[in-house]
Amino acid sequence: MTPFQRSIARFSALPGRRGLRWLPILAVFAAIAVPPSADAATRRRAGAYDGTWNVVFATTRGNCSSVYSVPFMVTGSRVSSAGGGRVSGSVNRAGAVAVNVSVGASKASGGGRLAGASGAGAWHGIITGDRCSGTWRATRS
Repeated sequence: MTPFQRSIARFSALPGRRGLRWLPILAVFAAIAVPPSADAATRRRAGAYDGTWNVVFATTRGNCSSVYSVPFMVTGSRVSSAGGGRVSGSVNRAGAVAVNVSVGASKASGGGRLAGASGAGAWHGIITGDRCSGTWRATRS
């Protein structure tokens, strides 16, 4: 018999109204003893920006490809790759995002802001040996 079940048994054995004074305490113990559902735990961890984002990079300075894209995955406050290179970064509750991307010998970092199902910002890096920089735009799939 668990401690909670023993408490219920003792409560049931108390005569008259004396047992009623323990009812609020037992209710608190019952609420603590019942673990939250998996759905509730998932909702607490889920972030406002969760999902797959298609990020299109445009070069404004340097001798790099003019436009290319990399899919990102956002889970909670973490940004990772959804295919197409190594991606790491973070996004805060206000939508400020900071990301590092590497594909082969090319490396870039950037920052910006996500809002709703879109986002934008700036990036810089070394792409196939050339220093480049530009802007990025993102849309959530």
